[in-house]
Amino acid sequence: MAYFERLDETRFRATEHTSGAWREDEQHIAPALGLLAHVVERDAAARREDVLVASRLSYDILGTVPVAEVGTTVTVLRAGRTIELVEASMTHGGRTVAVLRAWLLQTRDSSSVAGTSVAPVPGPGELPAWTPSETWPGGFIGTVELRRHLEGPGRGWFWVRTPHALLDDEPVGATARFAGLLDIANGMTVRADPALVHFPNVDLTAHLLRVPEGEWLGIDASQTFGDNGIGLTSSTLHDAAGPLGSLAQSLTVRPRGA
Repeated sequence: MAYFERLDETRFRATEHTSGAWREDEQHIAPALGLLAHVVERDAAARREDVLVASRLSYDILGTVPVAEVGTTVTVLRAGRTIELVEASMTHGGRTVAVLRAWLLQTRDSSSVAGTSVAPVPGPGELPAWTPSETWPGGFIGTVELRRHLEGPGRGWFWVRTPHALLDDEPVGATARFAGLLDIANGMTVRADPALVHFPNVDLTAHLLRVPEGEWLGIDASQTFGDNGIGLTSSTLHDAAGPLGSLAQSLTVRPRGA
């Protein structure tokens, strides 16, 4: 079973595999973010003969959404020959629940100046398997496979993959497939027991160097809680080819009873 079923050109039905970690009758937002990346890429492919690559995926999470039917819209905010800014929204029951703004860039040969100071992380074959459902409930968490090293509270690195498609019977690009896993970064190297502290993210922004490669997404994550109810999960992203980009999530930190 895939995470979503297409109903028509703009509407989708979430399956039980999207059920969330904070509440199982609500969607884990991760697959929904992947779906928004997919509708952006599908719209671009329908409008253009060339291929632009997503260099930034910036999401605002405006509310919770049940495991139910959702609608999507896509708008080109800044059209261009080599650069576009595209916005996609997800709605449920007439309410907007998530918005994506994506920068799409034309690629060109820059191999003569390519390089990075980002250190690689040990590959998935070098890390022990870990079952995230030991910490988190929900259908989505139950669908992923993880290899993890936990350095300490709020600090560690891991690799994640899923055998489930974002959509059945429809091609989905590597960027959208990886985007459907990004939100998991906030919960795999936790600083506090989620039974005692809630720390959902209100946004997610990923900057990508290229189209991802392979089936595993690597995330080197650091989670910080301030003393004012605000937190941050900052990560570097990796894939089979090496460093892939960066990720940031703003958190609302809510200790039980506070």
